[in-house]
Amino acid sequence: MIPGIYIHIPFCLSKCGYCDFYSVTSTEKISRFIDSILKEMELYRGCFDRFDTLYLGGGTPSLLDSAQLAKIIDGIRKYFPLSADAEITIEVNPGDLSRETAELLFKTGINRISIGVQSFDEHILSFLGRRHSSIDAISAIEHIRNAGFDNMGLDLIYGVPGQNMESWINTLRRALLFRPEHLSCYQLTLEPSTPLGIKYRAGKIDTPNDNLLYEFFMKTSELLEASGYTHYEVSNFARGPEFMSRHNRKYWDHTPYLGLGPAAHSFSGNRRWWNHRCVDRYIEDVSKKMPPIEKSEILTLEQLRLEALYLGFRTKVGINLDGFSKRYRCDLLQEKYELLNNIQEEGLITIKDNHIYPTRRGLAMSDSLSLI
Repeated sequence: MIPGIYIHIPFCLSKCGYCDFYSVTSTEKISRFIDSILKEMELYRGCFDRFDTLYLGGGTPSLLDSAQLAKIIDGIRKYFPLSADAEITIEVNPGDLSRETAELLFKTGINRISIGVQSFDEHILSFLGRRHSSIDAISAIEHIRNAGFDNMGLDLIYGVPGQNMESWINTLRRALLFRPEHLSCYQLTLEPSTPLGIKYRAGKIDTPNDNLLYEFFMKTSELLEASGYTHYEVSNFARGPEFMSRHNRKYWDHTPYLGLGPAAHSFSGNRRWWNHRCVDRYIEDVSKKMPPIEKSEILTLEQLRLEALYLGFRTKVGINLDGFSKRYRCDLLQEKYELLNNIQEEGLITIKDNHIYPTRRGLAMSDSLSLI
């Protein structure tokens, strides 16, 4: 199990109404932040043998210029052993991506791009508070391809208030025209503290009901699988196994990962820890050569087992019963035999070759399956 590195870039030019990820809209501290990231790297030097994925997320990592990104990637190579074939991903906002920027990203050694398209419907983009248009998204995709990237993912959102099935299917079909190697299709979640979440709690907007959300999910899966994509995780589709996100898969099978930057989470063995959700506090701690950790927890075997069930039912590979038994000291077939048989009869899982695989309907109800 080779660990991965996640770096949180906590800067945005504006905040989208649904976003609950930590970010700030002032960019004046970017330079100090990058110096701090390098110092945090030094604090963790030698903690892991090697890494084979690097993921730059945010926030809006594409706000950084090529010199700043190169400084971060060079720092990773200096302080950590990074595999020669490492998957190096960056999230980009379509509004930031010029032809020159795409070419510079390619030269830094980044080999995987995740573009936050969200929709090709202008009304949906406006409602979500995105600062790009559908034309910007198309231009960004073209720039990425022309720069030489052959591993491109598009992020899309469904279940938006006012969105109908026709609009969503049109967005999917537009996305397919560009033959992305990866598609992430997320159901909109309105967290209570976000602007849209506040409007929802005040009764100013309505969200689709559960039946419609289920229909969105099923039609998305059917259309994309018919178009040659593997539905390998609840929200993720890949045009071949080689394009499944190597980094994200670490989160789903308890592979260790190191998170750097404000609000970033890390995990190793049975310990999880996370950094301060504040740029200033982060910079202050690192300047004192202190790990900028807000809190940590030691997970019990029972907690790890429950997480493994939750994560396993969210993925197409499902749960390896032998591996689960050895790792979490629980024989699921023996302890949950009758319940698992009932779930299989309902068409939510398939038990085969000593594995439990969620069906398409099972993926749609994965949260409930994990409660067994």
